[in-house]
Amino acid sequence: MTEVVRLSKVMANRGLCSRREADKMIEAGLVRVDGEVVSQLGSKVPLNVDIQLASVAKEARDAAVTIMINKPVGYVSGQAEDDYVPAVRLFNADNQYHDGSSYTRFNNKHTRKLAPAGRLDIDSQGLLIMTQDGRVAKALIGENSQIEKEYLVRLDGSVSGQKIRELSHGLELDGKKLKPAKVRVQNEDQLNFILTEGKKRQIRRMCELVNLKVIGIKRVRIGRLRLGKLPEGQWQYVDRSYFVDS
Repeated sequence: MTEVVRLSKVMANRGLCSRREADKMIEAGLVRVDGEVVSQLGSKVPLNVDIQLASVAKEARDAAVTIMINKPVGYVSGQAEDDYVPAVRLFNADNQYHDGSSYTRFNNKHTRKLAPAGRLDIDSQGLLIMTQDGRVAKALIGENSQIEKEYLVRLDGSVSGQKIRELSHGLELDGKKLKPAKVRVQNEDQLNFILTEGKKRQIRRMCELVNLKVIGIKRVRIGRLRLGKLPEGQWQYVDRSYFVDS
């Protein structure tokens, strides 16, 4: 018996779009399966079907933007909370950083549906990705994401080799064992963390478990994308190819 799966899931698994975007395209009649328009939400199809998107759907998908922000301490990644300012407020013409790698100019339409692809705590700073592109979001925060996130973690005091080993593997949060981390000494009061998951306040809580006090956290890399020389509080456009095949 041929296995059938929701069309939106097949589209997402093939990297055509996110499942939410797929549902919208299906409902709008912009998806053809083996040459026939499918507009019924929840429709199931065999895994090997031919799927084609209408040109207007491709254009809308490919027009979606992704940006990187060097988030300062004191800004929240998502929606405003407790009177704190959301990082998306930094996304304006005055704060765009130009280094010759992108010639795209700020456009107000790019603020629509721009959402963080992964959190960065209010007390942390550094690389924050925001995107309109469901494919980028899925690659960064989907349940099967294996993309590395690299952090510099400043501590109050030195750290022993035993604590580094404990941080690297074997710790549990919320009753679940964490994925292995890569932890090494950056300098006398700073560690370098590389994670492939992103639980809430994960690094701070990991350090608390081994009695280390964190003074500051800065994210410097996500996958192949590095924070580089992007000034604090500024942003620039990023090509989706850093995270997904175009």
